Amino acid sequence: MNIQSKLDNLFSKAKANIWLQYFSVFNRVSLAAGFILAGWPKITGERFTNLHNNQPMGHYLEALFHTGYYYTFIGILQILAGILLLIPRTVVLGALLYLPIILNIFILSLSVRFEGSLLSAPLMILANLYLLCWNYDKLKFILPFKALAPTVAPLPTDKRFPFKFFAGCFALIVAVLFTITHSFSIMPRNTLKDCKSQCYRRESPKGCLVFCECIHEKGQPLNKALANYKKAVQAEKR
Repeated sequence: MNIQSKLDNLFSKAKANIWLQYFSVFNRVSLAAGFILAGWPKITGERFTNLHNNQPMGHYLEALFHTGYYYTFIGILQILAGILLLIPRTVVLGALLYLPIILNIFILSLSVRFEGSLLSAPLMILANLYLLCWNYDKLKFILPFKALAPTVAPLPTDKRFPFKFFAGCFALIVAVLFTITHSFSIMPRNTLKDCKSQCYRRESPKGCLVFCECIHEKGQPLNKALANYKKAVQAEKR
């Protein structure tokens, strides 16, 4: 049995399960709501968040806000992707449009350590990938398979709850969230108060306070603030 045949059989079994069908609808609605709510302020010309300009993500969002129609264009794409996900016939197009946008948001969140989307963005990526897998019968024609026989998806008839699948999803979510939350030694947080709140339980509280002041009071770039943090930590250990 070749790869395509195995994928076809797996796809047919998944499509026949009514719980996975519900899960597909849940992902579509959740992803659509996330982008529609995020895209609307951009179309109406409002700021997306109230982060101050000294915060690393605030730097980016302030510059993005002043790009004019590019800022509006992003909002239009987000709302368009959300609407396409809500329409059954255009789910694949919506998911394909959605993926590069949310992937860009995730990489941006990692680079500036923005906790506002640092946890939600990877979960949205996973949900988007599930929708693409759920529509494998449409996407397989662009995959490098030799045989391209059409796959007929059965109607949902299997009402057994897929415990193994959802247990795997839960384990994957926990693993992703654990990895992200333990990837950084220090976070800029959204406000000076929040940033300082993490300092009192650290090995080097003075170094942490220096980092927070560099970010929120002096408006230094993240890389420079991290360099000053390392210097303060080394000085404190002497």
